[in-house]
Amino acid sequence: MAKIKLTKNELKKQKDSLKMFQRYLPTLMLKKQQLQAEIRGTEIRIEELKREKNRIDEAFKSWIAVYGEKGVFTPDILVIDNIRTAEGNIAGVSIPIFQGADFTTASYDLYRTPLWLDAAVERMKQVLLLDLEARTLEEQRRRLDHELRVTTQRVNLFEKIKIPETKNSIKKIQVYLGDQQTAAVVRGKIAKRGLAQAAGGGSA
Repeated sequence: MAKIKLTKNELKKQKDSLKMFQRYLPTLMLKKQQLQAEIRGTEIRIEELKREKNRIDEAFKSWIAVYGEKGVFTPDILVIDNIRTAEGNIAGVSIPIFQGADFTTASYDLYRTPLWLDAAVERMKQVLLLDLEARTLEEQRRRLDHELRVTTQRVNLFEKIKIPETKNSIKKIQVYLGDQQTAAVVRGKIAKRGLAQAAGGGSA
């Protein structure tokens, strides 16, 4: 804690600082609660996406045998061209919001490829969309987590350090100024008594 001046000006400065800390603390605490709620909501949505992906993966198992057909389902049959996101704002934090994705499907001969290929491509799109949305939500959570850490540090700084320190400084200055005032009164009385005695002695 920095050394404080034991003056009336410093007392006013410390009181103004205390008012500021006490005014901002509730706002910071509200922001902290909002961030915690948003992070929880993001985590719930990520879990929902994982469950949906698992459900589709289970359905995919019925296709595993036919996926093994050489040269039919190749990795380049479905390509992500563009991931569409927008910028959102939560509690002052800029976050990406998933809006979808654009795909290119490789051309294939409808007469020579199995009928299941169209359905498989559509299911692959579903899985990729779920993955991309989950990835965007992970980035949301990362940014919100960072802001929550910063906000929590500020709450702790105000609540546990700045406000107690400022209150202690105010008390210290008030005690000192009170003592000074008392001493001045005592000195005044002594001086008055001395003057009275001197005046009495002069008349004797």
